[in-house]
Amino acid sequence: MTDAPITDPKTLRALSHPFRWKLINLLTEQGPSTATECSAKLGESVASCSYHLNMLAKYGFVAEVEGPGRQKPWRIAKRHQMISSEGLDEEGALAAEAAEMAYLEQEFERMRGALRQHEHLSDEWRDHYGVISSTTFLTREELREIQVGVRALFDRFDERVENPELRPEGARPVRFFMNTAVSPE
Repeated sequence: MTDAPITDPKTLRALSHPFRWKLINLLTEQGPSTATECSAKLGESVASCSYHLNMLAKYGFVAEVEGPGRQKPWRIAKRHQMISSEGLDEEGALAAEAAEMAYLEQEFERMRGALRQHEHLSDEWRDHYGVISSTTFLTREELREIQVGVRALFDRFDERVENPELRPEGARPVRFFMNTAVSPE
């Protein structure tokens, strides 16, 4: 799935808080959840969860699930965010950088937490946990080919996120984080 980059500085600033990325990840993995449920899972106050969910909703990243009852669950409205400072003015570029840094901060926190919990995984899952790093020499076209191929591979399983009934027995949330860094000339 290719999404247009977010270019509005206010929308980018909405993503510049690491806790908002935690909420996005929780709703992606757990499905619709109330602010109270988010609070219990993330160890943040209900008021804080509610505030940050409302901020994410204001910019279209989450939405309330319609239904009866006073406490409405929230769901992911936009699962893929593309952040780039390319072509933005100074305000937009700074907002994009802040959003990227907040994302990386919470992502690295997730990785450190997973590493600390590694020994608690069953043997069958422990064998597949790890960090992979590789350096190779590619042309720009080859790099793009790899990125498109990896995205296509993930897209094969994308429907399972929003449709739990499509998940096979024993399926668990698995987090992939890929960073592409090109050395300067």
